[in-house]
Amino acid sequence: MYWLTARNAVVLVHRWRSLSFIFSPSLCRPSPTAASPRHTRQPSHIFCFKERKHYTKTSKKLKESKISFEDKDYAHIIWWKEKLEMCRKPSSVLLVKRLAFTNLLGVDSTLKNGSLKEGNLNCEMLQFKSKFPREVLLCRVGDFYEAIGIDACILVEYAGLNPFGGLRSDSIPRAGCPVVNLRQTLDDLTRNGFSVSIVEEVQGPTHARTRKSRFISGHAHPGSPYVFGLVEDNHDLDFPDPMPVVGISRSAKGYCMLSVLETMKTYSVEDNLTEEALVAKLRTCRCHHLFLHTSLRNSSSGTCRWGEFGEGGLLWGECNARQFDWFNGDRVNELLYKVKELYGLEDNITFRNVTVAPENRPSPLYLGTATQIGAIPTEGIPCLLRVLLPPSCVGLPIMYIRDLLLNPPAYEIASKVQEACKLMSNITCSIPEFTCVPSAKLVKLLELRETNHIEFCKIKSVLDDTIQLYSNSELREILTLLMDPTWVATGLKVELETLVSECRSVSSRIGEIISLDGESDQKITSSTTIPNEFYEDMESSWKGRVKRIHLEEEFAEVDEAAKALSLAIKEDFIPIISRIKAVMAPLGGPKGEILYAREHEAVWFKGKRFAPIVHSDSQLEEKIKHLRPAIDSKGKKVGEEWFTTIKVEDALTRYHEAGDRAKRKVLELLRELSAELQTKINVLVFASMLLVIAKALFGHVSEGRRRKWVFPTLTHHHNSEDTKTLHGAEGMKFIGLSPYWFDAAQGGAVRNTFDMKSLFLLTGPNGGGKSSLLRSICAAALLGICGLMIPAESAIIPHFDAIMLHVKSYDSPADGKSSFQVEMSEIRSIITRATSKSLVLIDEICRGTETAKGTCIAGGVIETLDAVSCLGIVSTHLHGIFDLPLKTKNVVFKAMGAEHVNNQTMPTWKLIDGVCRESLAFETAQREGVPRELIERAKELYAAVYATDSLRRDERFSASTVVETSNMVTNRPSHPEMEISPSVKCVRSAETLSEQVEKAVISICEESLMELYKKHHLLEPSPLRCVLIGAKEQPPPSTIGASSVYIMLRPDRKLYIGETDDLQGRIRTHRSKEGMQKASFLYMLVAGKSLACQMETLLINQLPAQGFQITNLADGKHRNFGTSDVLGSELMIR
Repeated sequence: MYWLTARNAVVLVHRWRSLSFIFSPSLCRPSPTAASPRHTRQPSHIFCFKERKHYTKTSKKLKESKISFEDKDYAHIIWWKEKLEMCRKPSSVLLVKRLAFTNLLGVDSTLKNGSLKEGNLNCEMLQFKSKFPREVLLCRVGDFYEAIGIDACILVEYAGLNPFGGLRSDSIPRAGCPVVNLRQTLDDLTRNGFSVSIVEEVQGPTHARTRKSRFISGHAHPGSPYVFGLVEDNHDLDFPDPMPVVGISRSAKGYCMLSVLETMKTYSVEDNLTEEALVAKLRTCRCHHLFLHTSLRNSSSGTCRWGEFGEGGLLWGECNARQFDWFNGDRVNELLYKVKELYGLEDNITFRNVTVAPENRPSPLYLGTATQIGAIPTEGIPCLLRVLLPPSCVGLPIMYIRDLLLNPPAYEIASKVQEACKLMSNITCSIPEFTCVPSAKLVKLLELRETNHIEFCKIKSVLDDTIQLYSNSELREILTLLMDPTWVATGLKVELETLVSECRSVSSRIGEIISLDGESDQKITSSTTIPNEFYEDMESSWKGRVKRIHLEEEFAEVDEAAKALSLAIKEDFIPIISRIKAVMAPLGGPKGEILYAREHEAVWFKGKRFAPIVHSDSQLEEKIKHLRPAIDSKGKKVGEEWFTTIKVEDALTRYHEAGDRAKRKVLELLRELSAELQTKINVLVFASMLLVIAKALFGHVSEGRRRKWVFPTLTHHHNSEDTKTLHGAEGMKFIGLSPYWFDAAQGGAVRNTFDMKSLFLLTGPNGGGKSSLLRSICAAALLGICGLMIPAESAIIPHFDAIMLHVKSYDSPADGKSSFQVEMSEIRSIITRATSKSLVLIDEICRGTETAKGTCIAGGVIETLDAVSCLGIVSTHLHGIFDLPLKTKNVVFKAMGAEHVNNQTMPTWKLIDGVCRESLAFETAQREGVPRELIERAKELYAAVYATDSLRRDERFSASTVVETSNMVTNRPSHPEMEISPSVKCVRSAETLSEQVEKAVISICEESLMELYKKHHLLEPSPLRCVLIGAKEQPPPSTIGASSVYIMLRPDRKLYIGETDDLQGRIRTHRSKEGMQKASFLYMLVAGKSLACQMETLLINQLPAQGFQITNLADGKHRNFGTSDVLGSELMIR
């Protein structure tokens, strides 16, 4: 690091930063081009400014440079004026009126405290502001972070702060926050899309009348928090999801989306996107900044106004709701330049391309598809993400699953995901807790050397969990399968052996430096004469962070200083306190005590109603004579009651200096370790992402087993010349498919079975389940091609190149489009992108226009899809389509069945063969509460106009769709769319206890089981197996729904015995109790709940006889299970 001095500003920069970064307000662009102004919805003026140039020779050129500088500032001022126009709070509106838009701060120099004279604080803040003109500037001033002018208005509006000095009109706007509230203020600003520059004071003594030097310590951006000083903290930092800078362009291949992550120094390019797929990505991507390429201005209609006609309107509506800038030129290089300019990076900083090759990958999910199955949470649509993972699995794992669904993987990756999930479903060993650390957090903390001991412990947990996966023979195969999905997610290719070797090396290195849990050789100093709070506050900032072996000299120095301080206080204060207690009156007289002055970090004598008056020349009186008033760091008297001595002050100074040296040594070791680990950053990022994927998939398998979902057979496409087998021999086949939002384990879901080898034309009554069926098929197919479990009894799913679902359309007033226009736009995207390898699902096509022409358009769509030979379903109420002379070869007619119950026609929500021309419109209207008189009149009108057709259609309906009541599906809901419903090592004593308990449990249970099996004349049981779940482990998914007996090994060496059918939930409950977080467990799976209850009672009653302490001993006195015939039947089933 180098210290650079510029006028009155002292700036601390990294040694690889050039001087031009410090003194130049903007980067020197390699190839200057015209800068585009920010887009506004109704711009009144358009400004165009040239890029700033640097001149060094003639005064005339210097003058030109100054003019260019002012022009550039003016563009930024216009940007801030647009932001301030959105202020709505009365206080911030009043402050805006006092701004003068003549400088970047907006400070009016004619108002009080508004001077910009060279050398004062305002001028220094203006210099800092010029380096990052579009960031809010917070400047450290004593115990506050202050902002002035424009930045003060932003703080008041968006961070909820009050202006300094109220709303007085004779002073410039000023606002700020205390040092302790900085992170909350930064969170408020970044949450509202602002970036912030933080200016810190150089710590240390300063001369009188000398202003402290300051430097830009860091930045806070949306998705990238401020981490300066975190290495000193004793707590973790919540790190939000990184927010990329996004650029959008247009080419002959379609739309292109570029995403740049400044924190990770990576970028990706996704080309050949449809408008709907691009909008879906934007809906799920909170970007820091949006840039639009000028190629978007050329719409398909040939006009220069983007979004005026046809294609582009949906994207225009999405972008128009955001703030964005235009850019031109080479899309990648120009966007990277914009990112470097936005974040203040140097030109030599490189970004790694992590683009995943699109070959053999399905197309990203369209917006309509993603919203209609709840992959993007949408009001009124059952959320697919919510049923894929347990409620306790949140954060990074659910984000991975969401991204997997929105961007389905290639067949090879999906196959490995499915194979890994199958292995997860069957393993019997315990699994790690899977410590999840955001990759961006790792990169930023290590790069800035701000990783504290808590983060190092988390990093070590990540590495140890990875090592545990490799060390266990059952888990190693899963680890091997997850290597490729992790490569796709990170863009990093790491060999398995290299990963494990590096994980062991780095974990060992962290263990050599960082003090881990359970080490007790760094206790806080204690004394009988000094309050313990003093030592706790002074030493907790550095003790327990690194191993003592690295600080032996510092520890000895602090211990000696602490002893000297204790001795000084004992010699100078204790005799005086004893004298006061012995001589003075107990009530109303003087009192004295030794107290900790936390604000001044000192231990002083506090005497209430006490005056250090000497009455004699005794030795005790001499000690009182040495007392003097305590003073603070500024030399001011603290108060009338606080006293100290020279000897105590010298001892305090010595103790503080020793503690400061120890703390500096600790921080030095932590920063050195950060620099050392930065060379291993690729391995750390890879390992952290691998654990996120593992946790997500283990959670999915656990929830899938609970819901009784299955793994489908995933087939690869191989086209056949036989048109009857368009997708190989299998096509797509489902047995017992149920809606994903129903819990099949609880019953109540209607299951459908069908074999799809071509396009289905689906008809059915209102409320018959057409939309639900299409959503169910779409979700199941999507889950299948991602390698996940599906809600069915069995299935065969081809690896589609695209899954497209269109359910319903609404009008878009912002785009000037009716609902039918929106529908046609989506249909255009579907039919132009559909191939023989696609799955197309369209619900109630062309319902937003005149019936006759809508029917013909629907017929054309069906012919087109049939010619493409894709799989799919088109549902409709346009029954005239069956009278059209359609040229189709492979379309199959399907219908949603119904039945007659009590002289009423009711839907069964079952898919059958045939055509249904009955809509049940009158019955549906009546069930929804439409007045009876209206319905009767509607029937009269219908009979008058459609009587002949009605009779013919009723006959066809009865013959083709009504089934007998004996085929009814029972327990179905009244409405199909409503939802009814490496490990951390244990202490040696704990390892010994688990071995002893395991031997005792197996001995007791095997003897009992032998008697039970003989009693019921069964074959001998297989040997029992107890599985140990360590302190930071959890049971495997194979325990879901299985009866088990478990023994909790409490930290106090006592045992708790229980039985359950939900071992994961029971362990989570036990560990949520105070003091039980590190409890270990032994469990064994048994045949049924009755046997589990009997084994539980048996162990509770017999383990105490072998010397074990049982906490729930009373439970064994009132339980007597396993004696009924139920137990015998369970054993025979087993």
